[in-house]
Amino acid sequence: MSDNPYDVLGVAKTASADEIKKAYRRIAKESHPDLHPGDAAAEARFKAAGAAFELLKDPEKRARFDAGEIDASGQERPQERRFYRDFAEAADNPYRRGPRYEGFGDEADIFAEFLRRQSGGPGEGYGGYSFRARGADAQYALEVPFLDAANGGAMRITLPGGGNLEVKIPKGVADGTTLRLRGKGGPGHGGGAPGDAYVTLSVKPHAVFTRDGDDVVMVLPVTLYEAVLGAKVEVPTIAGPVMVTVPKGASSGQVLRLRGRGVAAAGRPAGDQRVELQVVMPKTVDAELAAFMEEWRKRHGYDPRKGMRV
Repeated sequence: MSDNPYDVLGVAKTASADEIKKAYRRIAKESHPDLHPGDAAAEARFKAAGAAFELLKDPEKRARFDAGEIDASGQERPQERRFYRDFAEAADNPYRRGPRYEGFGDEADIFAEFLRRQSGGPGEGYGGYSFRARGADAQYALEVPFLDAANGGAMRITLPGGGNLEVKIPKGVADGTTLRLRGKGGPGHGGGAPGDAYVTLSVKPHAVFTRDGDDVVMVLPVTLYEAVLGAKVEVPTIAGPVMVTVPKGASSGQVLRLRGRGVAAAGRPAGDQRVELQVVMPKTVDAELAAFMEEWRKRHGYDPRKGMRV
């Protein structure tokens, strides 16, 4: 598998940010380890897609990768020859005039040996220098129940090597949001800081609610007699059920608005809940109902389609 992030996501180098996001979410959903337990190839695709998305979603990182300044993992590309010359020509280099590296092959090989010795730890290498590096960032995808996304909560991610990562879901979080968990990525090297964990959230569809901005939308079935006579009925909301008045003579498609019963994301006022009424007929129209409506029609007939003729 290529480690080029564009190849991993299956997009062109000229792809837009939206195209990159859509490609990542498709692969993440298709290859999620929870859907393919024990499938090492699917897990590898999942991790590779996460790493590729993390690099390409950041305009600065993407530009630096395209320019060849960083590699697919986001690490600086070594510029061995230039860095070696800078080191070799430095006035405080104790080996500047010494014969140790003169005439002994390519400078890149010499520099590689220099780094190898530095990584041995304090006291090993030149001048007691040690190699330190920040840990790698980790990429995860997490599917969040609709109500947890609306009200906030906490979930756990089972890590590939065992153990759990707790993720706090902010109240009102939107689908596609990426959370940054500082210090929850790979361990650092030589005393370096650990990397961060990036968790991209996808919100599960709900059987009753949908979200429109900070508003919550739902369809409420009502009976024929509730629509005709009016009624007080129980309506679910993201914070629990409330009683709502169905007005007398209600029609399908009529919308009731519950102020402040929508999503209350941080820094914004709560949205509303919009309740669309849907008049539902009984499964069987018996003779009594049919006779009543026939007689009612004779005396009170009306045409709701009046004025629609072209």
